[in-house]
Amino acid sequence: MSSLNKGLERVEVGLMWDPSPAGSVPHDLDLVAATYTEDAPSGAPAYLVHFDSRSPDGTITLSRDSRDGKGLGVDELLILELDRLAHRYVRVVVGVAIQQHNGRLTFAGIAHPAVRIRNRHDELAAVDFTEVGEATAARVAEFVRDDSGAWGFHAGVFGFDADPATFVTVMGS
Repeated sequence: MSSLNKGLERVEVGLMWDPSPAGSVPHDLDLVAATYTEDAPSGAPAYLVHFDSRSPDGTITLSRDSRDGKGLGVDELLILELDRLAHRYVRVVVGVAIQQHNGRLTFAGIAHPAVRIRNRHDELAAVDFTEVGEATAARVAEFVRDDSGAWGFHAGVFGFDADPATFVTVMGS
């Protein structure tokens, strides 16, 4: 699979949000990436990257994991080295899940949640979650490998009303 079109190579997905009000339970949002193979491009993922982890081959890494949104700038950072991902993987889906510690918490209940998606120095998308304010989780990015082997980006935010454990089973459907 060779092509003059390289497609996407190194993508960064940054998640940020403001801390919860003083005296209240911290808001904990989590980035998660799910990979899919050519044999199973949807449904159950081949593997997940979440909670300060990385893919088995080191091509997808969650380098920051905030539990309260108190970081400066980006609170969580997911790095996808798509150009190094084995050819058997044809789809990567990225989502954001809200931990449900004390009752149902939606994106509308969190101050300034946002995602920035960049390929090297080019911004691919900015997500502010207004479209999915009543959701508890959202798919924020989809990367798909074409027949030439180049990776492309599909924009769009899709909300889910699911806890984090359920979300990772349905985010790629």
